[in-house]
Amino acid sequence: MARAPPRDRVGRAGAGRRTLRPVEQPDLVSDQLEGWLRSPGPKTLGSLIALFGEKSFAVVFVLLLAVPALPLPTGGATHVFEVIAMLVALQLIVGRRQIWLPARWCRREIAGESGGRLTNGLLKLIRWFERFSRPRLGVLLRQRPSRAVFGAIVLAFSVTAFVAPPFSGLDTLPALGVVVLSLGVLLEDVVLAAVGVVIGALGAVLVIGLGSIVVRWISHL
Repeated sequence: MARAPPRDRVGRAGAGRRTLRPVEQPDLVSDQLEGWLRSPGPKTLGSLIALFGEKSFAVVFVLLLAVPALPLPTGGATHVFEVIAMLVALQLIVGRRQIWLPARWCRREIAGESGGRLTNGLLKLIRWFERFSRPRLGVLLRQRPSRAVFGAIVLAFSVTAFVAPPFSGLDTLPALGVVVLSLGVLLEDVVLAAVGVVIGALGAVLVIGLGSIVVRWISHL
């Protein structure tokens, strides 16, 4: 009886092999923002909120507190940004998943000649943080209790920046804490978010400490 020809082992192994498809990496936040800036149509605050969805809270906090976070004495000129940040933070605390702003604000152009510096600065800031940041325990930041805590921390730091003495520069650290915390939420990096909390807490301690010293000094007059 004739023997059956041996099977081609290589062919059998090759047939059993599955073709591995490359895993699609999610778009970077900076790439999404750059795509929005290059897309046709008006670049309004409302369209930016629609782009980032639930993460739009973090984007708005960065836009609002970026100027108070600069190490420059503002003399209370940035209080309006801090008040708006407080109102937006309250929406997070009560459980809103989509940010609400007046329709007039949503129609405001933020990437034209007047707002181009702001959005381009935001893009550069996000890219700088993306160089060393990576998604770490991002699922924790997406939970509803975590979002409420996020709003409460932003509210506390915004109030601290608001009550800081004018021309003292003490509003810088609480505002910077909000910016770094918000970038951590935006980039889904819990370590970066924790760094923001530490920075803001340090600023709050300085404001409270200086306030108590001033009160004691006045009481001894």
